Order: sequence, then C-alpha cells, then structure tokens
Amino acid sequence: MDLSIVIPLFNEDESLPELCEWIRHVAEQNYYDYEIILVDDGSTDDSWKVIEELSCSNPRIKGIKFQRNYGKSAGLNEGFRAAQGDVVITMDADLQDSPDEIPGLFRMIAEEKYDLVSGWKKKRYDNALTKNLPSKFFNATTRKVSGIKLHDFNCGLKAYRKKVIKSIEVYGEMHRYIPVLAKWSGFKKIGEKVVEHRPRKYGVTKFGWERFINGFLDLLSITFVGKFSKRPMHFFGLWGTLFFLAGLSISIYLVISKLINSDFAITNRPGFYISLSAIVIGMQLFLAGFIAELIARNAPGRNSYLIEKKVGL
Repeated sequence: MDLSIVIPLFNEDESLPELCEWIRHVAEQNYYDYEIILVDDGSTDDSWKVIEELSCSNPRIKGIKFQRNYGKSAGLNEGFRAAQGDVVITMDADLQDSPDEIPGLFRMIAEEKYDLVSGWKKKRYDNALTKNLPSKFFNATTRKVSGIKLHDFNCGLKAYRKKVIKSIEVYGEMHRYIPVLAKWSGFKKIGEKVVEHRPRKYGVTKFGWERFINGFLDLLSITFVGKFSKRPMHFFGLWGTLFFLAGLSISIYLVISKLINSDFAITNRPGFYISLSAIVIGMQLFLAGFIAELIARNAPGRNSYLIEKKVGL
C-alpha cells in the first residue's frame, strides 16, 4: 500500500464527510493505493456514526473508537499501529489542513527519501495572542533544546516513512514532539514544507491555555528520556556524586577543624547540617539512579487504551 492517512479527531462530525471526500479525490487523482484511518477520541457527538457510514460507502475508510477521551497522542499512536502504507501522513480533522498538500508531502518521503517531513503553517488564521505568539515561543525553545531546525513542531500535517512510525511510541502529550522522538530513534533526515493553513469551517478549537504549560513540561520530559532513558544512572549518578562529594568535603573540613581546635563545636556549625543534607541527597540520587536502571522503559500499560469499536480493521 502506498499511503496511509491517520486522522485523530474529537467531535468533528460536520467536517468528516467533506474531508474524506476531498482526500479520496486527491488520492485517486494521483493513483495512490491508500487508506484513511479515523481515530475517534471518545467524541460525544455523531462522529462515530458518520465514520461507520463513510466506511460503508468507501472500504478504504477505517475507524477506531476509544471508549473515552485519551488525547491526540493516544489517537496517533493507535493510528500508527494500524497503518499499513509505505508513507504515512497525519492531519487534523477540522479542515484547517488541506488534503491538496498530500502529493507534495508524499513526494518528499517517497522520492527525496526524507524520514519525516513536518508542515509549516507560515500564514496562520489562529488568534495571535492565544495561539500564534505562544506557539512561536515554544517552537523557538524546542529548536534550541532539540537542535532540529523546524518552524512549526506542533503542525498536525506531517508525513513519515513507515519505519519511523513503527519505531517510535507516542504517549502522554508527546504528539507535539514527534520530530524529537524520531531524532532520538536515529532518524536524521527531517525536513519541512510550507503548507496552507485554512480558517476553521466547523466547530471550535479543542485546545486551551493548559496545552502550553503541558508542552513545556513534555519538552523537559522528552529531552530527559531521549538522553537518559537507556542510562538513567548517568544523570542521577552524576548529581549524586557531586552532592555526596560536596557533603564529604565539608565533613572532612569540620573533622580536621575539630582535631586542630578541641573547642571547635561541629554540631553548632551550619556546615554540619549542610554536609549531612548533601550526603543524604547524594545517596538518594544514587538510589534513584539504580531503581531507574531497573525499571527503565519497562512500565506496563503505558500505551494501553480501551477501544470500544473498530470498523474496516
């Protein structure tokens, strides 16, 4: 199969028929062997009913329905598991991503051999204060931390080589940092394409201010996991050693001072409590490192979701 299109969605029953018909037209015009995977993230409207109707009329349309809302990362992860195409393209269901961008993204993966191509919505129709300015800040921060030169990490319109999506695990709220996950998994050829951003036609945005706080915390998390997930002792052991040595050095100083001057009161000195605290903290960090080494990357159920129904899969 040439192409899989993965679309996570929440309460988008109005836009789905138009979106799927637009994708079908583009795919048939370019002679793609394709599938559309719609992941309903616990919608409370008629989204699943619409998906079932669309699947009946077009067997290339497949659906996954969660029992409750898990978030966009969960939807993408399940969609990636089900995808069979050599090229996988993700997009949002609100019609702000244009299916006319599919051939260009497909070409960059299939012919130019990129591992991942991220869309860049250079001209946006979102609110400048609540979305555009915070997005620019987080994109700049992510570029600096990750070293990946992309302008729009959070753009839902992306294209992947199949091996990429089968090699990474998207959980929590990590969908914003899939390029970072791909880089840490060894995929180096990451590109960017300017794409059209369309005004929202139906419904309202599903994201609030909390996504920016979560985004910053996720960036810290993915940076730590990417660097130290296989060797957590390198992080905890380093800081544990520094704290322990600092505490030990102060303790040695206090003991020598006591030997030189018998009137020197060790327990009345702030240094005594500082050294004691530093030694205890150092030992705790060492212990945390050992425990992290034992459980690293083996947490059961981290990507287990309750799926109520499937169609076409």
